[in-house]
Amino acid sequence: MTADESELRELRASVREFLEAKSPEEAVRKLMESEPRFDPAVWSQAADQLRLPGLAIPEEYGGDGFGLVELGVVLEEMGRALFCAPFFATVLLAAQALLASGDKEACARLLPDIAAGRTTATLAVAEDHGSWDPAMVSARAVPDGDGGWTVRGRKCFVIDGTTADLVLVVARTVAGPTLFAVERDATGLAAEPMETLDATRAMARLTFDAVPAILVGAEGAGGRIMAKVLDIASVGLAAEQAGGARRCLETSADYARVRHQFGRPIGSFQAVKHKCADMLVQVELAEASSREAARLADEESPDFPVAAAVAHACCSRAYMTAAMENIQVHGGIGFTWEHPAHLHFRRAKSSQLLFGGPAVYHERLLDRLGI
Repeated sequence: MTADESELRELRASVREFLEAKSPEEAVRKLMESEPRFDPAVWSQAADQLRLPGLAIPEEYGGDGFGLVELGVVLEEMGRALFCAPFFATVLLAAQALLASGDKEACARLLPDIAAGRTTATLAVAEDHGSWDPAMVSARAVPDGDGGWTVRGRKCFVIDGTTADLVLVVARTVAGPTLFAVERDATGLAAEPMETLDATRAMARLTFDAVPAILVGAEGAGGRIMAKVLDIASVGLAAEQAGGARRCLETSADYARVRHQFGRPIGSFQAVKHKCADMLVQVELAEASSREAARLADEESPDFPVAAAVAHACCSRAYMTAAMENIQVHGGIGFTWEHPAHLHFRRAKSSQLLFGGPAVYHERLLDRLGI
């Protein structure tokens, strides 16, 4: 299912109105210091009123069957508002991993509750080294003798890992990296929050001590699954980054119009004009690259993996540039804890590093290009 331009505008307007009411700066700051790091009531409203968790889940599994284009609109707005919720982990990581696995039984069992907002989920891949490459995984899974599996190891930088009802974990078997499903209350599973630069995106360290797990997909298929998930998640992250960059540009331009120095708006000074113009170029490029990648994904184009890598690189750079220049345009007030500029800077930096950082995603782009 694909929405036309008017439907996309209506979707954007509805999501923005919801987030302006439910995720103002005051709410974001409050949730940053709370546990859980999101408001369950707001999450339920997002599911019940807007059906956001099920937007891009196929209709056969209880979703609405839309694609990455529509999901990108939602993520741009969430990035703009720094929305604190388990949306990225549940919808972009866990749900896409289930779909990429090709395991229809697991999808039928797990996706309907995810689509309805009753289950939050996450994907545990990275370990102490921070790499999302399944070849670097050292956590191990072995058969338990009763037809099931047990997982041992430790995962780090697991988004919303302390609150997720379902954990999809990549662990190594004799056949290679493999995807498993673990319930939150499983015996031997321990979770502790990690203190990171960006408090708006909760992360956790998970320890698996002979934790019962259910195989998802084929044994040894973890590498193939993660390649597809990282492409989709990179485009989702790019949309989030583009939304955040657009917000930084808007606040910079607004401040440049009203802040006066030497009897005139600072926006009339050439140095400030140049900063805002450079930010605009970066933001427009970010939006274009992320939206084009989403379109190619929905069309199942063979060019999608390259476009996904390009979007990830462009949007990471654009958000970092916009976040830094936003601080500069605001001057002294932009450096203070009371001003929201630092919230976007922290999100921009953490998003840039989320899937391994510039060296990794530039290498991924070269790999997609076959260079």
